Amino acid sequence: MEKLIATTIFESLSSGIRLDAYRLLVRQGHTGMVAGEIATALGLPPTNMSFHLKAMAQANIVTVEQEGRYMRYRANLSLMLDLIAYLTEECCEGHPEQCADLRNQSSCSPAVLPPLCCPAPKTE
Repeated sequence: MEKLIATTIFESLSSGIRLDAYRLLVRQGHTGMVAGEIATALGLPPTNMSFHLKAMAQANIVTVEQEGRYMRYRANLSLMLDLIAYLTEECCEGHPEQCADLRNQSSCSPAVLPPLCCPAPKTE
């Protein structure tokens, strides 16, 4: 990932409304939601939500698909995982045992964490 892409993602998510919308879409998974559903769930006027969804689509943090007269939005989870990997790819400068300890302290599910850069040494 390039730094420009990472900063674009952060800029887009720096809005509380966009962050709430993204997290809502993450919960919906592959199903996604149409714009009106997102606006209703967040208690926002549809025109206000459309503005934010357009900005999120331009930043590529959501995908959008036309369904008749509606637009269905989905969180771009692969891009977010790429961002996490970009942020952590040089963790602990080649000392994976330190990264493993940090991962164990995280409240994140191991299934969503990027792989360690190299295998941690085995302890017996």
